[in-house]
Amino acid sequence: MLGWDVSGVVEAVGYGVTLHEVGDEVFGMLPYPHGHGACAEYVLAPARALVRKPAELDHVQAGAIPLAALTAYQALVDTARVRPGQRVLVHAAAGGVGHFAVQIARSLGAHVIGTASAPKHDLLRQLGADELIDYRTQDFDRETGDIDVVLDTVGGEYAARSLRTLRASGLVVSLVGINTVALPEQAAALGVRHRMMLVEADQTGMLAVADLARGGRLRPVIESTFPLEQAAKGHDLGDTGRATGKIVLTV
Repeated sequence: MLGWDVSGVVEAVGYGVTLHEVGDEVFGMLPYPHGHGACAEYVLAPARALVRKPAELDHVQAGAIPLAALTAYQALVDTARVRPGQRVLVHAAAGGVGHFAVQIARSLGAHVIGTASAPKHDLLRQLGADELIDYRTQDFDRETGDIDVVLDTVGGEYAARSLRTLRASGLVVSLVGINTVALPEQAAALGVRHRMMLVEADQTGMLAVADLARGGRLRPVIESTFPLEQAAKGHDLGDTGRATGKIVLTV
């Protein structure tokens, strides 16, 4: 069974579990990448992979958050250590990870620049983007510079091109390892850095994400919902690469 994001009600707890009780509303991410199985009516999860669901969110909204928001949080906070006033470039800013990254970077006090098609610019401004680049008509590596942190959610040539946008000691964090070549030597020659990152289930990060959502500083954009029995249709939509925000399966 596919899937890592879950939001639901605790039906049972194992021996020694003290963090949750039967009836608690929780959400979180199953251990990545081998702990998948969220596309199901019931899942078994480590207690510390889950946290209390903010009352402000329903289960559809909460189910859209964990993996993508944790990825953005771990990239920007744990890996890049983004500080107020820094310039952060988010690629595919309207995508699942990207739209959370825009909001998290903004919450950290960064100046946020996003790449996205023009029809998605209004939404991204509402989410907190300060500048936007239409990747279909503009070359981002010509349109911007003096970047402190690039969040590369696209991979491929984007990583190498992103190096050229950085100021001295800047950092590109790549999240798509399958088609992205590690670039430590090329980055070092330019006086910048390149890191590859894979998200991990993380209770501390989930608590921080939950606090952002509870305070209204993080909200999921949901492209579509599908009942569980139509999961294949949801995956087909996701595979187009054109979804805005997240796709959620409901039970």
